[in-house]
Amino acid sequence: MAPAFIKFHGFGNDYIVIESEELAGFADWGEFAGQICNRHYGAGADGIAVISRENDEGADFSVRIFNPDGSEAGLSGNGTRCAAAYVYYKKLWTRDELRLITRSGIKRYFLVAQAGQGKYVFDSELGQPGFHSDSIPMLTDRPLKKVIDYPLAVDGHLLNVTALQMGNPNCCIFVDDFEALDWRRLGRAIENHKQFPDRTNVVFVRVRDRHTVELRIWERGVGETTASGTCSCAAAVAAMINGKTERSIDVLMPGGRARIQWREDGEVVINAPAELVYAGDWLAHVLPL
Repeated sequence: MAPAFIKFHGFGNDYIVIESEELAGFADWGEFAGQICNRHYGAGADGIAVISRENDEGADFSVRIFNPDGSEAGLSGNGTRCAAAYVYYKKLWTRDELRLITRSGIKRYFLVAQAGQGKYVFDSELGQPGFHSDSIPMLTDRPLKKVIDYPLAVDGHLLNVTALQMGNPNCCIFVDDFEALDWRRLGRAIENHKQFPDRTNVVFVRVRDRHTVELRIWERGVGETTASGTCSCAAAVAAMINGKTERSIDVLMPGGRARIQWREDGEVVINAPAELVYAGDWLAHVLPL
């Protein structure tokens, strides 16, 4: 049987969503992700979200996220939101609150709007940020409770960075002008920097005002992306702890605008959409080349 899947996107950050039983013929889900995510020889995506109907640890469904390079992500805000959209689109769930268990714990998704068939808007609780250098993890000269304005040597540059854990490691750099630096080259170098043993997402942040920031994103295991839920949440929190913004802001990405709130209880909530692109069957699994 050819595995059936549905492709969704959040702000252009696209994910192949597939149920785990469809992958019974694949021993390595990371390898499958590499095949189907290829934009020239596959369906093309920034990752896959594998959904299981298991009821585990109080969650309604479980979801695992794999990157195009075959690595498994701790969390993907857009990927899990696309998985939530899949659950509602397939009518696997009817209540407005959905709990998904991820590698980073249980996350709650609240369906706040449905605009036509296949387009959904969620308030997503992505957890509490981690600030200690050991929890990111980031190798610093001494353990730090918070990594703020930390000097990081990269390709002949000394960059002041703010790093935190938001389901994945995130390294945020505040800039005045995206075009004044080769952010893609720096993003690749920082992703694989020796001080980030698990690699890291890299987010370049321009503060417009106390209510708005703008981003350019280099995602771990993916590269340049139009949007990222975890990166946008990390960037928002980084701006807040640096005293640059309020605790509820708009985040502008090349793919669109998200609303992010860091609640007083520590939970980070993102309001953002997920939209159906198409459904298909992965025939490469059953047809000879």
